[in-house]
Amino acid sequence: MEKDKNERKKKTPGKILGDLFTTVIMLAVVALLILFFGVRLVGLTPYAVQTASMEPTYPVGCVIYVKHVSGAEVKVGDPITYTINSNGLLATHRVVQIDKDRQLFYTKGDAAESTDATPVPWSALVGIPKFSIPRLGYLAQYVASKQGRVIAVTAAAILLVLAIFPQLLQSAEKSDKKKASEKAAAAPPQADPAPSLPAQETPPEADPPK
Repeated sequence: MEKDKNERKKKTPGKILGDLFTTVIMLAVVALLILFFGVRLVGLTPYAVQTASMEPTYPVGCVIYVKHVSGAEVKVGDPITYTINSNGLLATHRVVQIDKDRQLFYTKGDAAESTDATPVPWSALVGIPKFSIPRLGYLAQYVASKQGRVIAVTAAAILLVLAIFPQLLQSAEKSDKKKASEKAAAAPPQADPAPSLPAQETPPEADPPK
């Protein structure tokens, strides 16, 4: 316990700010991964809005999260996302009328004054948007570009290094300290120096007999 307290006390303000910055960036990356990929685990698919036909409900640059539903589940007034051609191009408009017999949706953009000229067959239905996040679509479109992918991969690699390197450095320091401690414990004890003998005095010479 005392050792941990001492290690925390040794942290400099720069080290603390660096750790805080790394933590914030890592949390942001995790949040983006959840918003773009993790939501698919609960049946939601994100799409970036690129036109203003549904403003102000879904402004340009937002991301809508669409949940798959059957045509029978859609009601008048629901916004729906659907394919408009064989290339898979998507659109999101609001349902203003439903022809259940012919299985057709009649749609209209919130920003438009008239109903769309072509009805939407139920077979083209992708789903219903459940919620949206403003401006996130700009980031999604940039990351999808070639330059964005390069920057995203580079940033992810840097974050990985920043997250792992301090731990590796700390582990190496602990290993070095442990080896030094074990080496010191295994070293043979040094013998005490031999005590010095007291100097002997030369006895005085006896006088010769007379």
